[in-house]
Amino acid sequence: MTAYLNALGLNCALGRTKAEVSTRLFAADTHGMREAAGWVPDRVLPVAAVCGDLPPMPAHLQQHHSRNNQLLLDAALQIEDDIRQAIERYGSSRIGIVLGTSTSGIEEASRDITVYLRDRHFPASYDYRQQELSAPANFLADWLQVSGPAYVISTACTSSARALMSAQRLLDLDLCDAVICGGVDSLCKLTLNGFLALEAISNQRCNPFSRNRDGINIGEAAALFLMSKTHDVGAPAIALLGAGASSDAHHISAPDPTGQGALQAMRKALTRAQLQPWNIDYLNLHGTATAHNDAMESLAVHTLFPEGVACSSTKPMSGHTLGAAGALEAAFCWLTLAADNSRQQLPPHVWDGQQDADLPALKLVKAGECLPAQAPRHLMSNSFAFGGNNVCLILGDAP
Repeated sequence: MTAYLNALGLNCALGRTKAEVSTRLFAADTHGMREAAGWVPDRVLPVAAVCGDLPPMPAHLQQHHSRNNQLLLDAALQIEDDIRQAIERYGSSRIGIVLGTSTSGIEEASRDITVYLRDRHFPASYDYRQQELSAPANFLADWLQVSGPAYVISTACTSSARALMSAQRLLDLDLCDAVICGGVDSLCKLTLNGFLALEAISNQRCNPFSRNRDGINIGEAAALFLMSKTHDVGAPAIALLGAGASSDAHHISAPDPTGQGALQAMRKALTRAQLQPWNIDYLNLHGTATAHNDAMESLAVHTLFPEGVACSSTKPMSGHTLGAAGALEAAFCWLTLAADNSRQQLPPHVWDGQQDADLPALKLVKAGECLPAQAPRHLMSNSFAFGGNNVCLILGDAP
């Protein structure tokens, strides 16, 4: 069954609306990556934060307060009219919610636990439910008053890509008529210090697929789609055409260096979309700029696309948004397809241009490159996570 992606709300370091993000994405704008102190001891690191005041939590939902949920609310408000119309059309019990996150309200919980360790009691604002991984879905369900399936998937950096896969399954099984799906992750000290302990954080803007790459930059974001069985009049005719997943379980934090798990996920996505590799017009790479990921991914991509495919990593602009990355980068593909000008530009690859001679050369997108003018167009997006967890999504012009 075709899964139409009728509406999109998002925020990230590139902006707080589709228009802002789209303009800066295609212009290769990296100004959202800013150096900041206070996240890890005695270090100033580039982070990709969402700027500006976030919408306040409604008074009757204060128990859901966290920055993570505020990011989610900010994205949801952008498509609230579409969501309310779907609820009215289908009924609250036929609307599902599937989200991905890896942080939830951990930052607030960590601060409150620090108070407890000092004072031997929690502050009045502490609520254990803030830090539960289910918190984002519970918040949205309470805010919207929907009673369909509502849950969170947390598989590290594939979380929200898997959320889109799961949302499509709910439609296929006729458990829902529409699903609010995507992901959200907020900056927090726990994740930044964790990646620092793994020696995976770069002191500079990340440099994917360069011989000089030395690690990731962490970011925060929310990306939320309204997925349904039917195409809404006036919405871009964009669909999730196929998805594939694998779990090679090679290592707790390092990917399989052969890229076989990544390759399997990409091939499954193509099979489910009933496409061949030469049908893909663009690939959004996972492209974290770590030594191991980029080596593995370039091998997998070169194996699947021996003649090459236009591709880029968008993480030097958005940062690695962890549990939100899969949905955010699918959103970048959605924005590429939905561009309302005659030249549908592709997201450029931002790097120093220094090719790693040990890796297969990829066809990295340069500024100004565009999608083919003729439809249908098909865009692929890769997400890879700890534990050998791999997901590939294919978005395209709806059939």
